[in-house]
Amino acid sequence: IILSDILGDEDQTGDMDFKVAGTRDGITALQMDIKIHELSRDIMRKALEQARTGRLFILDKMLEVLKEPREEISPHAPKIITIKINPDKIREIIGPGGKTIRAMQSETNTRIEIDDSGIVKIAAVSEKDADAALEKIKEIIREPEVGAIYEGTVVKIMDFGAFVQIMPNVDGLVHISQLAPHRVAKVSDIVKEGDKIKVKVLEVTTDGKIRLSRKAVLEEKNGPNSN
Repeated sequence: IILSDILGDEDQTGDMDFKVAGTRDGITALQMDIKIHELSRDIMRKALEQARTGRLFILDKMLEVLKEPREEISPHAPKIITIKINPDKIREIIGPGGKTIRAMQSETNTRIEIDDSGIVKIAAVSEKDADAALEKIKEIIREPEVGAIYEGTVVKIMDFGAFVQIMPNVDGLVHISQLAPHRVAKVSDIVKEGDKIKVKVLEVTTDGKIRLSRKAVLEEKNGPNSN
């Protein structure tokens, strides 16, 4: 006897537990547990046909409620996002003692998992929360682009130039010759720590050093004689 939708006792006393998943067009997955050494072709044929009958019955009932699949999942449905990042950025996402990732999870109501290969999984109760966490991660791992203009904060003044933070944990050097179109005698004549300035990325070296220019931004905006 082949039973469909078996109960626990029937599973325990039966010789076979056979799960069949699929669509109207055919089978998409199978899983079988058996307690005997073999099954006859006739039993397998009957089991597959009985599974097909049950599958089509369930699909018909589903279509009575929803005529066709929705093109988009509801924004209120739970969501999981998976992305691949540079493994070198894992430390920045986690933060010291896990501070950064814990804050991110708390602020976005998500759960974030990262493996050593750089696979990041974001689980959230809604699409909005998942997207918010994704944007925070993208902001952390974003790399500066040569030729792009960023607004940054002057974080350190040196005799030879100023260091400007253009992204979280990312800063570059504006050499004194790149502070203004005219000759600059002292860095502090142009900027001071805490100033917000726009800079252009001139170069990102192979060892990660970033060359910035305020002069290039001013010249693009107002011409070569700008201050």
